[in-house]
Amino acid sequence: MQSTDVGNKESGKIWHRKPSPAARDGIIVNIIHTTSDYLPKVLRFLNVAFDSSGDCLIAGDHQGNIYVFDLSGNRFNLVQRTAQACTALAFNLRRKSEFLVALADYSIKCFDTVTKELISWMRGHESSVFSISVHASGRYAITTSSDTAQLWDLDTFQRKRKLNILQSVGIQKVFFLPLSNTILSCFKDNSIFAWECDTLFCKYQLPPPPESSSILYKVFAVTRDGRILAAGGKSNHLHLWCLEAKQLFRIIQMPTKVRAIRYLEFLPDSFDAGSNQPPPPLVKVIEDLPKSKLSSGDMKMKVTSGRVQRPAKSRENQIQTRILKQDLTGHFENKENELSDGLNKKRLQILLKGYGEYPTKYRMFIWRSLLQLPENHTAFSSLIDKGIHVAFLNLQKKYPIKSTKLLRVLQRTLSALAHWSAIFSDTPYLPLLAFPFVKLFQNNQLICFEVVATLIINWCQHWFEYFPNPPINILSMIENILAFHDKELLQHFRDHDITSQVYAWPLLETVFSEVLTREEWLKLFDNVFSNHPSFLLLTVVAYNICSRAPLLNCSLKDDFEYFFHHRNNLDISVVIREVYHLMDTTPADIHPDNMLDVFVALTKGQYPVFNQYPKFIVDYQTQERERIRNDELDYLRERQTVENMQAEVDQQRVEDEAWYQKQELLRKAEETRREMLLQEEEKMIQQRQRLAAVKRELKVKEMHLQEAARRRFLKLQQDQREMELRRLEDEIERKVHMRDQEMASAVKDLEMRHLELESQKRLYEKNLTRNQETVAKEIREDADAYRRKVNLEEHTFHRLIEMDQTQNQKTQKLIEENLAKAEQACLNTDWRIQALHKQRCDDLQRNECYQEMAKLLQKNRRKEIEVLNAMMEKEAKKWEEAEEKDFRLKSEKKASALSDASRQWFLEKEINDALEHPEGPRCQYEQVASSCLPRTSPGSDVSEVDASTWISLNQRKIQWDTMEQDLLERVRNLRQRLTAQARNNCQTPHLLAT
Repeated sequence: MQSTDVGNKESGKIWHRKPSPAARDGIIVNIIHTTSDYLPKVLRFLNVAFDSSGDCLIAGDHQGNIYVFDLSGNRFNLVQRTAQACTALAFNLRRKSEFLVALADYSIKCFDTVTKELISWMRGHESSVFSISVHASGRYAITTSSDTAQLWDLDTFQRKRKLNILQSVGIQKVFFLPLSNTILSCFKDNSIFAWECDTLFCKYQLPPPPESSSILYKVFAVTRDGRILAAGGKSNHLHLWCLEAKQLFRIIQMPTKVRAIRYLEFLPDSFDAGSNQPPPPLVKVIEDLPKSKLSSGDMKMKVTSGRVQRPAKSRENQIQTRILKQDLTGHFENKENELSDGLNKKRLQILLKGYGEYPTKYRMFIWRSLLQLPENHTAFSSLIDKGIHVAFLNLQKKYPIKSTKLLRVLQRTLSALAHWSAIFSDTPYLPLLAFPFVKLFQNNQLICFEVVATLIINWCQHWFEYFPNPPINILSMIENILAFHDKELLQHFRDHDITSQVYAWPLLETVFSEVLTREEWLKLFDNVFSNHPSFLLLTVVAYNICSRAPLLNCSLKDDFEYFFHHRNNLDISVVIREVYHLMDTTPADIHPDNMLDVFVALTKGQYPVFNQYPKFIVDYQTQERERIRNDELDYLRERQTVENMQAEVDQQRVEDEAWYQKQELLRKAEETRREMLLQEEEKMIQQRQRLAAVKRELKVKEMHLQEAARRRFLKLQQDQREMELRRLEDEIERKVHMRDQEMASAVKDLEMRHLELESQKRLYEKNLTRNQETVAKEIREDADAYRRKVNLEEHTFHRLIEMDQTQNQKTQKLIEENLAKAEQACLNTDWRIQALHKQRCDDLQRNECYQEMAKLLQKNRRKEIEVLNAMMEKEAKKWEEAEEKDFRLKSEKKASALSDASRQWFLEKEINDALEHPEGPRCQYEQVASSCLPRTSPGSDVSEVDASTWISLNQRKIQWDTMEQDLLERVRNLRQRLTAQARNNCQTPHLLAT
C-alpha cells in the first residue's frame, strides 16, 4: 500500500509507482494531509464525493482545503481554500467541472474546479448542512440540515421549495432516488415519505418496521435502479425495503460484535443489469427461511463470520446450506476485473459449443468483455445532454410501448445514435434494431448505447451504402450463399417472386427479435458476439434452410411475409449448428469472411466517426424533412389562425345578439326612468329655489370672511418681507466682515511668507559666510603654521650663529668663511634645486590643470546631456573634486614637510659637525673649502670673508621674504578659488531651476 502526503503542495501525483491493492484490506493508496509547522499535525478529511463517472473524487478537510483527485490521470489539485470546515460535498452536477460544498457558516457555495472561481453563494439554512443530494439530471439539489430541507435550482441557484418540520421530529436525510423524479425524506421518528419532485405530491409512506427489529434509522443507501432501500442505525440489524412493493422484505443480522452501522453503500456488480447487489465477499454466512414460511417476524438473514453459506430449499422445508471456500488471502477484488484477466475468446467459443449458450448470470459480463466496451461516460453524457432528437419526438405514435420507462430509454438511445451520426435519424428500422438491446439493458443506458453502436460498426457493415434502400450488396451475399447450399429453396423463392428483401432483410433489420423468443435470441447472440461479423449473415441463410419445409409449402407472398415477421416452430440450436456448418462449407469466393472486416471495438475516450453512408442523400433527406416540417408548422399555424378567427366570429355573433337584447331592455327601462325623472325634476326645482336663497346668504358671509382673511394675509406677507429684508442686510454685513477677515488673513499669510523667504535667504547667506570663514580660517591656520615654522628655522639659524661666535676668533672666522662659502654653494645648489622643483611643480600643476580642464569639459558635456537626471551625480562629483583638491593640498603639504625636514636635517648636521670639530687644523678647513668652493684669488682677506658672510645672510633673508610672499599669494589664490567654487555651487540650482 502506498501513502501520499498532500502537505502544502497545490498539485502533484497521487501515486509514484504502479498502484496495487493491499493483500488484506484492498487499499490502493492512503492519502494524508500534514502541515509543515514547527509541530506538524495531520488535517482530517471530513467529506468525500465522487463525480458521475467515478474517475474523480473531491475531498475537504476541517480547515477548508478542498482537493480534486483524478484517479485516471494520477493527479491531485488544490481547487479552493474556504478557511472553514466543509460539512457536505457534491460533485455530480450537470456541469462536470462544478461542485457544491456546505460550510460551517450554514451556507452552500458552488465552485469551478478548472477556473477555481466562485459560481454562486446560497444561503437559507439556520443550522449545519450535513447532506447534499443531486438529481440524476444534475439540475436540482437538495440540502439537508437537522431542522429543514431545501430544494435548489442549479441553473439559477435559486431556492424552489423548503421543507420545515417540528423540532421534536427532526430530519435524518432527504435525497433523490436514482433514475426517477422521486424524493425520499427520512425523519428521526423512522417515518419515510416519498414525494414527487415536480409537484411535491406525497406518493406514499412506508409502513413502520416490525417491533421485533425496531431500530432508529441513521444511514441509508439505495440501489441504482431505485428499487431497494437499505436502512441501518445503532443496531446490528440491517433493513431492506422494496420501494415498488412498499414493504420490508428482508432483515439482515450482522455479527454480535457489530453494535452500530455508520455508513451504507451498494457496490456495483457486473451482472446485475444496472441494479446493485452486495458482492459475495461482503456476506459471510446467510440463513434464510423458505418463502412459504416468510412473514413479518421471519424476514431475517443472519450474518456471521466464517465460510459463505447460502440457503437451499429441500422437500422437508428444512434449511440447508451450500459451503463455498473463502479466499484465503482475503484479497477481494472487483469481480469484473478478476474475470476479465482470465477470459479467452477461444476458450469461450469452446465453452459455447459445448453448452450452446453462456450462463445467464455471467452473460452480460461476457458480452461486455467480448465487445470490449470502453464505457465512455463523458462522451455518452455529452450525447445525452443534447436531448431528444427531433426525429424521435413522436416515437410513441409509431411504436406504442406500454412501459413509459422503456419508451424513454429507447428515445434516449436512438437520440444518442442520431446525434452520433446523422444517418441514424433517417434510418426507419433503427428502433427495431435497437429495441431488444434497450429492453435488455434498460437500467444501464451507457452499455445499451455502446452495444448497439458496436453492433452497427461490426455486424452492420456495408448496410448503409445504398441508403435509403436496403443493403443490396449484403442481400446479394446471402442470396449467393443460399444458391450454393440450397438451390431448390432459392428457385422456389424466384418462382413466387420472393426476393431477399422478403426472406432475408426482415430478419436482419430486426436482428431476429420478431421470430425468436427472449431465451432463443440470447442464445443466438451468445454465438453472434463470439464469432466473426459474418456469422449474422450466415444465420439468415441457416434460418431459411432449417425452415425449408414450411417455406416450400408457401405460395403466396403474404404467407412468406407473415412467416418472416412472426415466430415459428423452429429449434434455435439446430439453426446455430447449421450456421457453424455453413461457415465451414461455404467456398472462399462467396464466403462473407472475405468481404467483411474483422471485429473492431469502440475507441476509448471518444466514439469513432461513423460516415459509411452516402452523405449527400442523407443531407438531402434531412433538408427535405426540415422543409416539410417547416411547411407543416406553417400549415398548422395558418389552420390555428383560421380556427381562431372562426371562433372570434362566432363569439362576436353571440355577443351581438346579446347586445341587441340588452338594448331593448335598456330602452324600456329608459322610458320608465324618464317618467320618474320628470317627477323628480319638479321636486328639484322647488328645492333649488330654497337652496338659491340659502346660497345667497352664505355667499355674502363668505365674501366678508374672505375680505378679512385677505387683509390678514397682506399684513402677514408685509411682515415676512420686512423680516426677509432684515435677514438679507445681516447676511450682507456678515459676508463683508468675512471678506475683510479673509483679506487680512491673506495679507498676514503673505507677510509670513515674505518673512520665511527672508529667513531662508539669511540662513543661506549665513551658511555661505560660515563656509567661507571656515575656508579662510583653515588658510590662516596653514599660514600661521608656516610662519611659525619659518620663525623656528630662523631661531635655529640664529642660535647656530650665536654658537659660532662663542668659539675662538680665528677658528670662528675661518669656520664662518668656509661656512659662508659652503652655504653659498649650498644656496646655489638649493636655488637650482628649487628652480628645477618649481619648474617641475609648474609642469605638474599645468598638467593637473589641463587634466582638470579636460575633466571639467567632459563633465560639462555630460551635464549638458544629463542635467535633469544627474543632480545627485553632480553633487557626488563635486565632493570627489573637493577630496582630490584636499588630497593635492595634503601632497603639497607633504612635499613641503619633506623639504623642511631635509633643511632641518642639514642644519642639525652642520651644528653637530661644528660642535664635534671646533679646533680642527686650518689646513683641513682650507682643504674642505677648496674642495667645496670654487677657487679664489690669493689676495683675499678677512674682510672679504665678512662681506661674503653678510651677503649670504641678506640673500637668505630675501629668500625667506620671497617664499613668504609666494605663500601668501598661494593662500590668496586658494581663497579666491574656494570663493568662486562656493558661488558656482550657489548659482547652479538657480540655473537648473530656470
